[in-house]
Amino acid sequence: MRVLVVEDDIAIREAVEGELRASGFAVDAVDDIDDAVFSLDVNDYDCCVFDRTLPGGDAVDLVSQRRSTGDSVPVLFLTARDSVQDRVAGFEAGGDDYLVKPFAMAELVARVTALCRRSRETAPSMVHVADIVIDRSRAEVTRAGVLVPLTTKERAVLDLLASRAGSVVSRTDLIEHCWDENYDPMSNTVDVHIAGLRRKLGKPSPIRTVPKVGYVLEEPGG
Repeated sequence: MRVLVVEDDIAIREAVEGELRASGFAVDAVDDIDDAVFSLDVNDYDCCVFDRTLPGGDAVDLVSQRRSTGDSVPVLFLTARDSVQDRVAGFEAGGDDYLVKPFAMAELVARVTALCRRSRETAPSMVHVADIVIDRSRAEVTRAGVLVPLTTKERAVLDLLASRAGSVVSRTDLIEHCWDENYDPMSNTVDVHIAGLRRKLGKPSPIRTVPKVGYVLEEPGG
């Protein structure tokens, strides 16, 4: 899941970014309204974390404007502005949650996780592809009834492949949904994670490579 963090306090931004990454999220972090607009226009996010008072204006105004155009990405306001009026303004602008500084990092991660889950609430909590079962609610994967110990990133890759089972998922789609802007285009990390998935899922492999295009998750031999 991919998260945008917009915070101009560098210490808070780096701490939030680091904690979310450690919890398995792909994170893009910027420090002003203009960069936030650019990121939102070119990337798909499962959740956004906004400070209120930012270079370029109040994030409440940005969220309100984007809601008026149909943007429904969940938004958490993370701010020191703690009056009732501030909270009401955040929710009236279209915010989904409001967390006041100082805050517990564990609570922030839990709230972001809940918002990301809400952004995908139309997706089934259990996905079956051949003898593979992905339990999204428990973050578990089994094959033929045996638990498969995957890393958070491997689960993210498998989940995207499973959501489009039988269809080719391009490397570009994998990168955009499972990695963030720190991804090195010269890196072979996609290949490494696919290889890791194949090894852990065992044979026959349910992941087929489509040369120069991407990968397909399907029933082996299908």
